[in-house]
Amino acid sequence: MSGDQGNASYGHKEFKRSKSHFADRVTADGRDGWPVEAGRYRLVVSRACPWAGRSLIARRLLGLEGAVSLAVTDPIQDDRSWRFTLDPDGRDPVLGIRYLSEAYEARETGYPGGVSVPAIVDVPSGKLVTNDFQQITLDFATEWTALHREGAPDLYPEPLRDEIDTVMDGIYRDVNNGVYRSGFAPDQETYESACHDVFHRLDLASERLAGRRYLVGDTITEADIRFFCTLVRFDAVYHGHFKCNVRKLSEDRVLWAYARDLFQTPGFGDTIDFDHIKRHYYQVHTGINPTGIVPLGPDLAGWLTPHHREELGGRPFGDGTPPGPVPSGEEVPATGRP
Repeated sequence: MSGDQGNASYGHKEFKRSKSHFADRVTADGRDGWPVEAGRYRLVVSRACPWAGRSLIARRLLGLEGAVSLAVTDPIQDDRSWRFTLDPDGRDPVLGIRYLSEAYEARETGYPGGVSVPAIVDVPSGKLVTNDFQQITLDFATEWTALHREGAPDLYPEPLRDEIDTVMDGIYRDVNNGVYRSGFAPDQETYESACHDVFHRLDLASERLAGRRYLVGDTITEADIRFFCTLVRFDAVYHGHFKCNVRKLSEDRVLWAYARDLFQTPGFGDTIDFDHIKRHYYQVHTGINPTGIVPLGPDLAGWLTPHHREELGGRPFGDGTPPGPVPSGEEVPATGRP
């Protein structure tokens, strides 16, 4: 199966996203057999994928780069899905494998499901630990605290978790997943319903953010990370490729400023590769774009323009500090940046 999140079904029926097959957790107490341990695990991502993008941002904000190494796949998949063709000799230098599917196979021989990112792999055994994209970032925030950098923000503050969960649930259903329901809709009625849901939720978010800098509380939380990962891809791919074209993100004054504010915050924009994003969607989803032509636009320069959201107050990192520079070797190439 192609696509940026392998646990999904496309085709002639309405788009459905399956639950992650491997839902083990890496925890402080190691209750699933995977204890938090510096250097033991490798995070495998595609910079094209919004679900993997969450884990990239959380890892940066929390300063886990030295504790969890990073593998970046080619944005273009073949029939074996995510591959390490960006690395010398086409192998991940730490895991020694050519395809992420090899880690899935090491975990479960004959595994029949989709191969998805983000994925956490146990380096000593080469086995997949989890592909639970909903849980990985929450565990980074709450279970990996002993390895957080000094000044790391609290991305999932306990007093606000119920509100964060409620906000994230609506955004996931109607926006994060809604753009896929629109893009892979099998008929006009299904498409229109999904597209209406997308823009209804965007309208609600725009109203919510008109007088506040962040979605919940006065600091960046997991909710902002999840919303951003769809917004940053909206005009580049979802507006045209997934037919979410009621309006562009850049035509919503509030959401466009909010997205630019986050993009310009260390840990967000420095993880985004627009080249990977565009090539993946337009070249992999051949059922939607059979020519594989990648559009030239949109102009990315707007992402760096002033947003003025600081006038609303808020403290991006709470009592903490911004993350340091992007580690050597993890920088986004110039071709993917504004």
